[in-house]
Amino acid sequence: MITLSKKLLQKRGETAAGGPVAAGAEPRRRTAMRDRLLTKEVQELHENLPATCSVEFPRPDALHEFVLTVRPDEGYWRRGAFSFGISVGEEYNMSPPEVRCHTRLWHPNIAEDGAVCLSLLRQNSYDGMGWAPTRRLKDVVWGLNSLFTDLLNFDDPLNTEAAEHYALDRDGFERKVSEYVRLYAAR
Repeated sequence: MITLSKKLLQKRGETAAGGPVAAGAEPRRRTAMRDRLLTKEVQELHENLPATCSVEFPRPDALHEFVLTVRPDEGYWRRGAFSFGISVGEEYNMSPPEVRCHTRLWHPNIAEDGAVCLSLLRQNSYDGMGWAPTRRLKDVVWGLNSLFTDLLNFDDPLNTEAAEHYALDRDGFERKVSEYVRLYAAR
């Protein structure tokens, strides 16, 4: 675990034992730890993947970057296929993965530019459901999948325009979602 004292020692070019730091030692060790965790978690992910999701690793040698596709079978977005790019940084499992939606959609918790609002993707969360080292990739996948059903949140939106549209005109909201699905996410 990286602590403030370790960071200060690294800045000064020393180790805890007082000797010089090998160039790039900490990042390389942290990357190796992340990759060991991912090897185990990717296997677990495949075993626990929701029926509405699929994962693709564009580069088999890079488990830290993959694409999740969610195909909801119920709700407003049920006719679409939504692609998310997931990038797991070197600080994983102390920090959450970065997630971007590659598919343009009309959703209160996903901005049109691809930003995603999901508590477990935040280091610190007001609702206490933020990232913790005990979380796994399967939790991220299940959370993203649930954004299309039970985690749909109109009360704390990222895309306020979509949330307001829903509050003022549910039929119009549904038509706009259908239009976006037809234009950008049709299966």
